[in-house]
Amino acid sequence: MLDLFVTPAYAQAAGGAGGAAAFGQFLPLILIFVIMYFMLIRPQQKKAKEHRAMVEALRRGDQVLTQGGIIGKVTHVREDGEVEVEIAAGVKVRVIKSTIVQVLSKTEPAASAD
Repeated sequence: MLDLFVTPAYAQAAGGAGGAAAFGQFLPLILIFVIMYFMLIRPQQKKAKEHRAMVEALRRGDQVLTQGGIIGKVTHVREDGEVEVEIAAGVKVRVIKSTIVQVLSKTEPAASAD
């Protein structure tokens, strides 16, 4: 019953460790963010960077796999973000570069005639 009549001065003195206590409360949130960064965000950024490099290195003659499961050979690389892929003899389709999932076989660059 005596707790009901606590004076304001006594109540202020009880919470005197403000700075350290506030940091202690946010420490678990900070740790969760750090763990999420290293386990989710960073690997995803690395994978996206590798995919971007693979797409930029596409050349004529590369055999590729698209997101739709189509396997074909690159016949023409366009500047507008598209490639022309031959999926059967005489059958060519235009595909957005970013939809290429994997390069199955790379062609070797032609030796320069010096």
